[in-house]
Formats: sequence, C-alpha cells, structure tokens
Amino acid sequence: MRPRRLDEIVGQQHLLRPGSPLQVLAGEDRGPAGPSSIILWGPPGTGKTTLAHVIARGVSRKFVELSAITAGVKDVRKVMDEALTDRDLHGRTTVLFLDEIHRFTKAQQDALLPGVENQWVVLVAATTENPSFSVISPLLSRSLLLTLQPLERADIGALLDRAVADPRGLGGEVALSAEAREHLLDLCGGDARKALTALEAAAGVASSEQPAAGEDTVQDTGEDAGDGSGQSPRPVPVITREHAEEALDRAAVRYDRNGDQHYDVVSAFIKSIRGSDVDAAMHYLARMIEAGEDPRFIARRLIISASEDIGTADPTALQTAVAAADAVQLIGMPEGRIPLAQAVAHLATAPKSNAAYTAINEAIADVRAGRAGPVPLHLRDAHYPGAGQLGHGRGYVYSHDEPNGVAAQQYPPDELVGTDYYRPTEHGREREIAHRLEILRGIVRGR
Repeated sequence: MRPRRLDEIVGQQHLLRPGSPLQVLAGEDRGPAGPSSIILWGPPGTGKTTLAHVIARGVSRKFVELSAITAGVKDVRKVMDEALTDRDLHGRTTVLFLDEIHRFTKAQQDALLPGVENQWVVLVAATTENPSFSVISPLLSRSLLLTLQPLERADIGALLDRAVADPRGLGGEVALSAEAREHLLDLCGGDARKALTALEAAAGVASSEQPAAGEDTVQDTGEDAGDGSGQSPRPVPVITREHAEEALDRAAVRYDRNGDQHYDVVSAFIKSIRGSDVDAAMHYLARMIEAGEDPRFIARRLIISASEDIGTADPTALQTAVAAADAVQLIGMPEGRIPLAQAVAHLATAPKSNAAYTAINEAIADVRAGRAGPVPLHLRDAHYPGAGQLGHGRGYVYSHDEPNGVAAQQYPPDELVGTDYYRPTEHGREREIAHRLEILRGIVRGR
C-alpha cells in the first residue's frame, strides 16, 4: 500500500505544494536551482520512507538506500564514489536515502559532507530525533529540514478505506465495520504503519472465523454466483470491533525516553502542575507511566516542582513529593503510580509561589556579578585563637537574648544592605509570611 506517486500521499500537504523541494525531487516540478538535499524529521508512521520511495521513481535517478543501523563509513564512501562516476559519465543523479540518520556518529556524518556539498548525491535523510541535536551542523546547513506532522484521523481513515478496497491491499476480500474502523483510528496513535498492520491482522482474524449465517457478512442477494455453477458466492468476512480489539488492544504511545517526546511530555507535565490543571497533569503522568518512563525521574521532577512552583505557599507539598519518591523506591511499579498520582494531585491543586525560586536566582546573579563583599566583622567566626584581636565577633548580638528573639543588626555585606530577594506572594501560607516578614525586616534593619 506504499504510495507510488505524490498525489497518492495523504497528509503532509504543507510539504507538497507546487514548486516545493519534494515536488522537485520527485520530478513532478522543476526548480530553478535543481533538487536539494533534505532531512525529513517526524514521528514514526508519518511517511518519511514513503516520500523517499516516491522520490526514487523520478526520471534519470539512481536510488540508493542505506540504513544508519547497518551502514558504516566504508559504505557511504562507496556510494559517493559510484555517484560521482554516474554523474560524470552517465549524467545520472544519485538519490541517497539514509534512514535513521540520528544513529550515525559524527565521523559517519562527516563522510557525507563531500558528496552533499559537491552535489555528487542528493541526500534524503530520515530521522525521528530532533536534527538540531542529532545531525552535525555542517550537514544541517547544506540540507533543507522538512518537518512531517502526525497524520490526522481523517488521513489514516482514508488509508484504511483504500487498503480495504485496493488490489494492492485486501482487494475487497473483507469489509471493515464502522466500529472496527473507529477502534483502529483510536488506538493507532497517528501512526499509519501501525493502523495498516493492525488492519491486516484483524482481517486475518475475521477470515479465519466461519461467520454465522446471516451475521456480519456481506453477500450477493442474487440467486447464484453468476458463473453458471448455481452456487451462492462466498460471504465476505466483516472485520468487527472484536476482531480489531484482538489485533490492537492498546493505544500506541508516542514517547521516546531519549528524544523530543520525553522532553515535550515532561515539559507539559510540569507546566500543567504549575498551571493548576490537575486533570492535564494526570494525563501526562499516565503517558509517561505507560511509555515506561523511569518513575524515579518523575518523582525527581515532582520534588523540583514542589519547591520551584509552590514553595512556602504550601510547605507540605515538598514533603508529599519527597514521600512519593521514597514510596516509589520502596514499593516499585506498578503500585508506585498511586503515590505519584497523589503527589501530582497535591501539587497541582496547591497554592503557587515561585518566590523562593526567584530569590535564590537573584542572589546567585548578584554573586556572579561580583556583589559579594566581605562578611561583616561581627558575624565572622570567633572560635579560633587570635580571632578576637582581628575584631571577629565583636559587637555581635545574640538573637535569643533580644525581645521576640530578633536582633537589630547588619547581616549582609555592606553593598547588599536593604536588598530584598525573597518577596512572598499573597497565595496560601505566604500571605501570613508576607506580614511577618515585613515586621522582621523592620526590626532587623532598625526601621
């Protein structure tokens, strides 16, 4: 069912406009500068390999396919040498399709540079990883980066319908019920390959079962098969939801623990907690758990969020996050999902404050900028011999001897006197802290 022409491709219409690099590469349009090397970046099952095979059908093209999983520098250099010969002697352009380019080392990617730069080959590279991190800069700058989007539900629905009817697919030998079609669309996760694989498996299940008379079949209502045999035509099996569930009973979760999905989902998880959307936070927690994310990593992120986004607005949030981390270590998974969910619910619904987070960042910025004067003499260590002669500790006021346990004296270096780093909000417990802090600063600073 792999498309053979660009007009058979569903989705990715933003890359298939007239005059686009893909149209030029496929030979269905002419560009003023000729075909360009491209890097196709997108999730699995969105058409990267399909586009490469369509391009391979262009006129006067030699198509060479390598996989970064099995190919090495020697294989790349051999392709480059042959491509140079084909170009100079036969006037034929070599299109090199390199799948999984992110698996190539820097040295292996360097071997591609001469051929791409001198246009011995037109490189079509595919990757599911962000090329900004997985492809070397010289190769990126010599190629066009084309981003493929996950296929829409309607796109995959069209592919399923085509696969049922097309002779290259099931050829009408089975029928797909509406319920089964919806189930496949629900669980394929935007992956066309997964949808077609599940359809094929479901068709096998349906064909292997002997349908009950008059149930779940599509058959001719005529008196015979029309071939003179006098026999009724064989009923066409119908793929039911039960067949589809047997073929595909769990949704595909797009998640790569070392790639963009890892960072994107975690980012959305933390931002949902910060934004107090407990339902969205639970969704992203579930996605990470189902994708096999390390629960200790999730717990660490919760501990950070408890201090960064909640802080003293609800000091118990940090206790809950740390307790969840301990619980995960103690009981493991899958039961560990329960304390993690409890911590997420607590953090997402807690009052929010980043006052402590902002305070330490501003203090660090001042230290890095050189605002770190000498420690006042009365605060310096006076426990070693000779410290008193240096004036260390002289004039220090012991706070517990003062009314309310607060002493009026200078604590920061001279150049930071009067600087406020911690500015509590009016959220949660910080409302009380703000009032108390105003009194404390007044006493300490002698106002």
